[in-house]
Amino acid sequence: MICSTRKVAIIGTGFVGASAGYSIVNQNIVDELVLIDVNRERAYGEVMDLQHCVDFTTSRTKVRLGSYEDCKNMDIIIVTAGGPPKPGQTRLDTLEISAKIAKSIVHEVMKTGFSGIFLVASNPVDIITYLIWKESGLPRNQVLGTGTSLDSSRLKSILSEHIDVDPRSIQGYTMGEHGDSQFVAWSHLTIGGKPFMQILEEHKEKYSGIDLDEITDQVRKAGFEILNRKGTTYYGIGNAIAYITRSIFNDDYKIIAVSTVLDGEYGMKDVCMGVPAIITRSGVKEVVELRLTEDEMEKFRHSEQILKEHMAIIGL
Repeated sequence: MICSTRKVAIIGTGFVGASAGYSIVNQNIVDELVLIDVNRERAYGEVMDLQHCVDFTTSRTKVRLGSYEDCKNMDIIIVTAGGPPKPGQTRLDTLEISAKIAKSIVHEVMKTGFSGIFLVASNPVDIITYLIWKESGLPRNQVLGTGTSLDSSRLKSILSEHIDVDPRSIQGYTMGEHGDSQFVAWSHLTIGGKPFMQILEEHKEKYSGIDLDEITDQVRKAGFEILNRKGTTYYGIGNAIAYITRSIFNDDYKIIAVSTVLDGEYGMKDVCMGVPAIITRSGVKEVVELRLTEDEMEKFRHSEQILKEHMAIIGL
């Protein structure tokens, strides 16, 4: 998928789609950004608003209103359309409505002859990513979801408050479902290259107040803490979408915790879950298989079970 112009379409211009568009425009990631939504007036309003950013950015991104016909020539299609959870619901509670929306989107897109990359943010993202992969017929490397990329960022942010270092100096991942069954791979978390578990062992008194289960719970619940206060989350995921998009176009070979189709990795098949993966111009170049502890693998398998039970509800 080699081209001289970087073209992206965002399908769904609610808070998440608009925030992703804003991040993409401000970071000058693409040459052309097309917004598509069943509510064309809303989408056109977002187009106008984003167009008015151009004088304050370092280079011009052409932003325009589009339709499914425009998808044929896109390099990446970002899917954010779906049913957001209401207070008291989990991401999985939105599955049936989000699945119907995703099916209609992918059928319309593939009719155009699209052969690029799907980047999925619609929740429940792991199942919707798998559904779009199945319905599109594209190779598995060309369909990926935002997965636990945002959860991993939340982990670093929360942990930095305890360790007093820049979150970007923390390397580690949450894995599994982007939802309640996610887990932190503590055995592979490092700070400045030093294993975090070793730091805790060497400084027991200094870090005696750190509760790993409590931090995991904070990460898991962070999205709903935001939802309960302001109605939904969009800045973090918008930036995550932009980050992954830039890594694809730049052929970065950056390792990001995305949702990708597993085909034997970690002993799992026919499921999408958040795992560290190498991201290139072709999408997912390779899944990075960490040597997890027995306890972590048990949590991983539990996450797989939860997802497959819900996949069965919509016939996957």
